[in-house]
Amino acid sequence: MQKENKLNLKVFGRLALFSDPVTRVGGEKCSYQIPTYQALKGIFESCYWKPSFIWVIDRVRVMKQIKTQSKGIRPIKYGGGNDLSIYTYLSDVEYQVEAHIEWNENRPDLENDWNENKHYFIAKRMIEKGGRRDIFLGTRECQAYVEYCSFGEGDGFYDNLSEMSFGLMYHGMTYPDENQENELRVRFWLPKMKNGIIEFCKPTECNFSRIIKKNAPKGFSYGTNFEDCNVLAREEGYE
Repeated sequence: MQKENKLNLKVFGRLALFSDPVTRVGGEKCSYQIPTYQALKGIFESCYWKPSFIWVIDRVRVMKQIKTQSKGIRPIKYGGGNDLSIYTYLSDVEYQVEAHIEWNENRPDLENDWNENKHYFIAKRMIEKGGRRDIFLGTRECQAYVEYCSFGEGDGFYDNLSEMSFGLMYHGMTYPDENQENELRVRFWLPKMKNGIIEFCKPTECNFSRIIKKNAPKGFSYGTNFEDCNVLAREEGYE
């Protein structure tokens, strides 16, 4: 796939919670200051996704000032009843995100669906319509909205800030169908924001990762749990 076929979107919402895994153990969640790669990938997947390709997040631009807000929450306990926890959210957030599609070469059985123009224009159409599924920023209670945009347009709060580091941070998950080792991996990295923009490293370039478990990817076959998308695209007028 040609790398110039990139898609941009603006995502914004009243609250966001990109939770640090370390703070989840005790039941009280605390958000990172910036969105994680995995959360942004999930936003694009909510707009449009097929198992034949993988969304790759290139960069994100922080448009508004980073602010936090704490709220008392009564989560349900596993043994029944409710507990009391304090969740720390980001408030009034807005981001511009740039991403592109790469074929999932670990899915050679879906090679017939590697149609660049079809997926690009369907994804662009879905972003313009606000996504196919609900959009949220990190966790389900943080509803958000997406719009198509040009990356770099408008003024951002951190445009004149030369550099800001965030320390070791969760990057995302590598699922068994995205690698050749049939492994579920968790990745970490050291992000830096320059003039309001964070350039993401690719999942394969993360310096810190750990195997969670061995697991075989889900199988897909035409006519059972996967339709021939080239035929569907022609029927719907996308080709």
